[in-house]
Amino acid sequence: MIIKVDENIAEAAVLGGAFYGGGGGGDYREGLKNARLALQLGEVYIVDVENIPLEGYVATASIIGAPAAKEKYVLPSHMIKAVELLIDNIDIPLEGLITGENGGLSTVNGWIQSAVLGIPIIDAPGNGRAHPTGVMGSIGLHKLPDYVSIQAAVGGDKKAGRYIEMVIQGSLEKVDRIVREASVQAGGMIAIARNPVTINYLKDHAAVGAISKAIEVGKVFQKHIGEPFKIAEEATKLIDGKIIDEGLVEYVSLETKGGYDIGKLILNGKYDKYEITFWNEYMTVEDSKSRRIASFPDLIVTLSAESGLPISSAEIKKDDKIILITCPKENLLLGAGVKDPQILSQVENIIGKKII
Repeated sequence: MIIKVDENIAEAAVLGGAFYGGGGGGDYREGLKNARLALQLGEVYIVDVENIPLEGYVATASIIGAPAAKEKYVLPSHMIKAVELLIDNIDIPLEGLITGENGGLSTVNGWIQSAVLGIPIIDAPGNGRAHPTGVMGSIGLHKLPDYVSIQAAVGGDKKAGRYIEMVIQGSLEKVDRIVREASVQAGGMIAIARNPVTINYLKDHAAVGAISKAIEVGKVFQKHIGEPFKIAEEATKLIDGKIIDEGLVEYVSLETKGGYDIGKLILNGKYDKYEITFWNEYMTVEDSKSRRIASFPDLIVTLSAESGLPISSAEIKKDDKIILITCPKENLLLGAGVKDPQILSQVENIIGKKII
């Protein structure tokens, strides 16, 4: 499979990606802007893993940080520079780029770099849904005891004294923490190119085919534009999910801390009242009797009941009318990084609720 991306496919990828963002994964408006810019700069091809030479390597291109950060500053030139820095510091053939996750912005991570540098996008993201930490999108590399991570990071406004350009190697978890802190120092977000792996490793540990899944869901949004409840019905049917309720957002708390957006919201629905927690992405949904309805990495989605478009945790506000959707993790294409109980225990420490 080789898909030459056009504007229609790009829009579908972004809208479907925003759905799979599960409250995170970046702003779909930024995703649309980046996708369109990529197509202006060159050609973007999405290819199946089977189309890549076995001797080649694939690296992850992503943007990390807190979407609600006020001083975030990541330019297309930063994204390209990060990949160039990585290539300059590895001695292996780079045959493709993947995104670390699906999301309104993150599904198209790597597209600008692909268009400019001529490196194809591989349909095997690190995770088929969005997630908060770099390790969650690092396709199980944290389980390799002798693995040395290499990551290039670029971002920040030079005029504000926040510009950062760095290449770092070391233990994956330690490097991820340092890069996350770099995103804070850069104003809240930073462009990353990281961790080349072989095609065989990618096949066994990534969410193979998840970009195609995002495009399928995105076509539902395109077909039923302006029909929010039709979008909700058709999208949940496609992913074998469930519409939980619809109603008014009664309360929102959000704190940007350590490069993440952390908080919760209360939804006053038709049938019940719900507490939804988030750590960039939505982590849990509970009803008024504290019964758990969904837990990360289950997909938890909020759609606008007025436009039908996904609303992220960074932008949701009091009095928004929303549709709440969930999909069990068993029905999602997930990478190895979110299947590890040890990694998922980090969620419990942040939101103060049991996940495992």
